Amino acid sequence: MDKGKAVMGSGRRWAVDFTDNSTAPSSRDFPDPPGFSRASQDQDDSTVTKQKKDAEANWKAQKAWEVAQAPFKNLLMMGFMMWMAGNTVHLFSIGITFSALWQPISALQGVGKVFEPYKDSKVDLLGPKLLFIALNLGGLALGIWKLNTLGLLPTHASDWVSSLPPAQEVEYSGGGIPLH
Repeated sequence: MDKGKAVMGSGRRWAVDFTDNSTAPSSRDFPDPPGFSRASQDQDDSTVTKQKKDAEANWKAQKAWEVAQAPFKNLLMMGFMMWMAGNTVHLFSIGITFSALWQPISALQGVGKVFEPYKDSKVDLLGPKLLFIALNLGGLALGIWKLNTLGLLPTHASDWVSSLPPAQEVEYSGGGIPLH
């Protein structure tokens, strides 16, 4: 085929025909050299496939650990925002505090969905899941601590006065009239 001429009947202006119409012997006609077998080439393909699967499993494990460590960054950011909000009860500090409580709760509800893309028979997700849960529980504890510093948790006896029975009267005092 001449260079730059279209193949007849192909419908495309530029096409290359790779069929070998020559009478020269092909490489398949020659015997394999000593020590070479085509079966080893197939085995190499299987080892390459296995290496690819192992590399994919390693990548999934690495990404799972990265996802598991992501709440730590959120924990630092939320701690800084709580510090900036101060210890007085106002709209901004309450909003930040409830955001700090809501984010870990919603993350804990979706642990399975978060690690679904990394599920593989060769990847152990128990460690990353436990780290993810522990960091989110730490974020939840941070939010509860902020509620306590704002005075919104009932931790003092005076917070429960309404549920206590009235105290027994120990002394009676009266005017100058003796009571018999």
